[in-house]
Amino acid sequence: MIVLILMASVILASISIIQFKNEAKEYHQERLERNENAVKQHINFILSTTTYPLNAANLDLIFKDKIHELAHIHNIEINIYSLDGKLLKSSKESFSVDKVAPPIPKYILKLVRSSIEKRYVDIKTIEGKKNRSAFSQIKDDKFKPLGILNLPYVEDDGYYENELKNFLIRLGQVYTFMLVMAFALAYFLSSYITKSLKTISDKLSETSLNQKNEKIVLEANSKEINLLIKAYNAMVDELEKSAIKLAQSEREGAWREMAKQVAHEIKNPLTPMRLTVQSFQRKFDPTDANVKQKMNDYSETLIQQIDTMSAVASAFSNFASMPAQQNETLNVVEVVELAMDIFNEEYIEFKSESPEIISKIDRTQLIRIITNLAKNAIQSIPEQQEEKKVTVTIRKEMNTVLITVSDNGVGIQAGDVHRIFEPKFTTKSSGMGLGLGIIKNIIENYKGTITFESEYGKGTTFTVSLPILHT
Repeated sequence: MIVLILMASVILASISIIQFKNEAKEYHQERLERNENAVKQHINFILSTTTYPLNAANLDLIFKDKIHELAHIHNIEINIYSLDGKLLKSSKESFSVDKVAPPIPKYILKLVRSSIEKRYVDIKTIEGKKNRSAFSQIKDDKFKPLGILNLPYVEDDGYYENELKNFLIRLGQVYTFMLVMAFALAYFLSSYITKSLKTISDKLSETSLNQKNEKIVLEANSKEINLLIKAYNAMVDELEKSAIKLAQSEREGAWREMAKQVAHEIKNPLTPMRLTVQSFQRKFDPTDANVKQKMNDYSETLIQQIDTMSAVASAFSNFASMPAQQNETLNVVEVVELAMDIFNEEYIEFKSESPEIISKIDRTQLIRIITNLAKNAIQSIPEQQEEKKVTVTIRKEMNTVLITVSDNGVGIQAGDVHRIFEPKFTTKSSGMGLGLGIIKNIIENYKGTITFESEYGKGTTFTVSLPILHT
């Protein structure tokens, strides 16, 4: 109702403004026509009684003394021009002998000659005021044109503007009173209607899925409210059933999710271990002078992955999502390079701007981050792709170590970007997103960040930023 009152007031005010403007326009137009007709009648009288020969050349002589008398009688400025637009006489003294007075524009002369009434009204806005200027031909008794009569007229809308202002003030007062009354009426009606709904409102505000909700025991006078109470009580029964099903579903879902994460976290170290053993079988040479060092490297790599599996198993056995951090001071560059040695792909490239970046961090978790990202990068490149490239780089910026893993694989589709870090077990069809949710948790535990840039069909770059911690 209040909205309708406001809309009605706006519409009525708009219509009133338009009406006042139209009335003002019609008033000024009619007033100029009346003045013009009166002046032309007076001019015709002067032409019929003059002693000068009635021709265009004598117009300035005919109206030499009469033009001021005409302007005074009709209280309007009068200008008389020749047929070619030159000013002959004006009721303004400053133009009486002014040889450079502005002539009538040619387009106005053309419009006057071409019109049926031999008349044209030029309308211009000067300094915010609308100026009308009427141009019409002066003719002799045989309707032969002698000159052009010009009557300038400045519109004064003061009266209409004052009337419009007063009308709008009165209209605003009326509608303000109506709005106050409408608000008061709406308040009392709403109070009366909602009074019987307070009990229902209180019960609804207390309703929760995590608790046993009480039914409403109330007999209202309104049939509609009784139906609402009945619907609420039915909803409470359904809500209780849904809560039981939801709790069961959440328990089952939690176990399924945990099983997926355990399987994935156990599987992550298995892949590097398998690759390490395969590499050992292929490259092992008993006669190599560095065989002992290589055996130590292979053994250390396997031990690290076994430790990772052990940590994951211990953590999940205690229903923890991540193994506890066992921070130690180490060279990040050396650990990452050692973790990359388990991959046999020739197209993998490792770069570091510095041979040593010392930080306090969990070795096992750092290895998990690198191997997971590197494995995802490798899996993102199709087997049939000719040119394959995976680049792992490390650099130091201020008190931060940046690790980037880039590939030229299939990239990530736009629709999957927001799901990359979801902690769910997924297939390997895209080669992206496996374990990234857990990796993200590890990084965020160190107050670090992981971001990525990807262009579908061209590749992906993951950037890990970890603060450098000191002892």
